[in-house]
Formats: sequence, structure tokens, C-alpha cells
Amino acid sequence: MLAKKLTKYQKENIAVVSLSEGGTIVGAQIAMRLHGSLSVLLTESIYLPGEHEAIAAVTSEGTFTKNNMFSAGQLEEYMAEYHGYLDEQRLTKMHQMNLLISHDGEIDKANLRHHVVILVSDGLTNGFSLAVAEDFLKTVAIKKLIIVTPVASVNAVDRMHLVGDEIYCLDVKPNYISTDHYYDDNTIPTADDMFIVMKRISTNWRVEPLLSC
Repeated sequence: MLAKKLTKYQKENIAVVSLSEGGTIVGAQIAMRLHGSLSVLLTESIYLPGEHEAIAAVTSEGTFTKNNMFSAGQLEEYMAEYHGYLDEQRLTKMHQMNLLISHDGEIDKANLRHHVVILVSDGLTNGFSLAVAEDFLKTVAIKKLIIVTPVASVNAVDRMHLVGDEIYCLDVKPNYISTDHYYDDNTIPTADDMFIVMKRISTNWRVEPLLSC
């Protein structure tokens, strides 16, 4: 359904970027329909001891994004008090992600330049993952940023409007429960399977039938 809404971009240079393993399943359908590439922006959340809300997140290349759901005063206090701990967690998380993805699976900014970049999630609880992606893309000269998700919370949609040039969301939930709640099948691909799908995406490009005169 989302891929059909994006068919106007089929003749553009498209780069589909998944924000999660589950988002890769959604992104694959879009990349196949639009004849685009597919990659994943892996991130790891960083939690302070005893906290349930992530204080920050880091990408495999080291982009560090603070969670703006905390107030500026709280972030300043936590960053000062836990400076050493946060640096250690950042390096540890980066190492874990780089071991997981290897060189072949790592997202390449060069493949995003001057492309229509489509950020895809399987569901957005809030806008934090979008903030991480926004920081990651700051140094990349992209043509347009489109954000796509089947389901999102009201707060996430507000963030989508702020970050993206265009947004596509099939269902907005005033009381977002969890992403798993909105799917009958919650099977998530393994990292190996996810990278196989990304590498083979061009062999599965869908060719639309020609209309007869």
C-alpha cells in the first residue's frame, strides 16, 4: 500500500533506508516497486543506570544523538554526571554494531547523495529514531527526504512533519501501544537474512506490465 503511494518516484534515483530490522521488510517492498537500493541505518540506544527511557542513541559510524524528550537542563546534568559512562557505552555499542554488519552491510553515505531518500519504519512510537536519522543525514546532500511508516503515534507524526519533506503514514494512533501490537505476524528477520535481502534487492525489482494500446 505504501509502495503504491510512492510510484511517482519510480523514475528518480531512490535510496530506501530502513530504521530497524522490521522496517527492512516494509522497505523491501518499496525498493522493489521503485527500483531503488535498500540499506539499514542501525542504531543502538544508550540508557542510564536504572532508567527505562534512552538518554541517547548512536549509529555504527558514531553519530551520537541526545533524546530531546528530556529537557535541556536534564540533558546537561546527565551528560556532565555520566560523561565517562556515556563515552564507554558509545564505543561499546559502535563496536557491537560494526561486528554485526561487517563492511558489506554498512550504510554508505556516498550512495545517498543526490538521491530521494526514503526513511522507512515498521512503526514509530515516537520521533527519536527520526532525530537520529536526521543527525546522520546532516552531512549528506540529498535531493529530498521522505518518511514512510504503516503506523505511528501522534507525537511521531508531528516529528515526521518537522524532519521530512514528505510523509506517508497509513494509520495514526492517538494511544500508541507498541509496534508489535499492530501486526498479526511479528517475525523479525535475523541480521544475516536482512543483509541478504538488501544485497539481492535489485534482482527482485518489480517490472510493471506495459499497458496495451
